[in-house]
Amino acid sequence: MLKILGNRKNLILLVASVFVIWMLFFDENSYLSHRELNQEIEETQKTNAFYRKQIEMDQKMIHDLKDPDSLEKFGREEYLMKKKNEDIFIIDVDSLKQK
Repeated sequence: MLKILGNRKNLILLVASVFVIWMLFFDENSYLSHRELNQEIEETQKTNAFYRKQIEMDQKMIHDLKDPDSLEKFGREEYLMKKKNEDIFIIDVDSLKQK
């Protein structure tokens, strides 16, 4: 009787081991595929947060540029625009720090 139960226990252990290995590595819903999907979700959430911050910064800039004075300042700094009869001198702060 014990010999029969011992063989059944070995068979059950073997079947259970094969099932666990199959579910962990080979199945469509395996642990490995879940881990890859979770990593992809984390990367997507980080990207989403980055773009939300960028959107907030751009909205703030748009709000600030509605003021004519700040629009003029932006044009002068970013695009080197000037008024008639005006000279522009560009001072590179980085080159001054290196000397």
